[in-house]
Amino acid sequence: MLYPVYVHLGDATHAHGVQVPDFPGCFSAADDWKDLPRMVQEAVEVWCMGEDMDLPEPTALEKLAAKDEFTGGVWMLIDIDVSRLEVRSNQKPMRINISMPAGLVHDIDAYARAHGATRSGFLAQAARAAMAAQHV
Repeated sequence: MLYPVYVHLGDATHAHGVQVPDFPGCFSAADDWKDLPRMVQEAVEVWCMGEDMDLPEPTALEKLAAKDEFTGGVWMLIDIDVSRLEVRSNQKPMRINISMPAGLVHDIDAYARAHGATRSGFLAQAARAAMAAQHV
């Protein structure tokens, strides 16, 4: 699921600081831009660990960008693998065994990889989207 993150720009001696507004108090840092998605995923996983709460929906980037507290940095959208988040006991990851045509599995893996996600994260997101569409 794509979540907006705010990056406080680093320099040669300081890491890039990252704030995840939809998870209040969730921060991380990375020296290299390429490490930011991994560090954000890890920070959100730790933030959610063992919490008895519903997963927050991503806030619209336009709404966050209008806030005065976010100046001098840049916004990114990070695809957080929500299937790895432990927010309620009934949402802990569960290993399952399913069968699909091999070509479809390859297509799913290629799509997920291209979007910085895992197969499990993509399938969980697709299932949520399909079920939400049925409730509309």
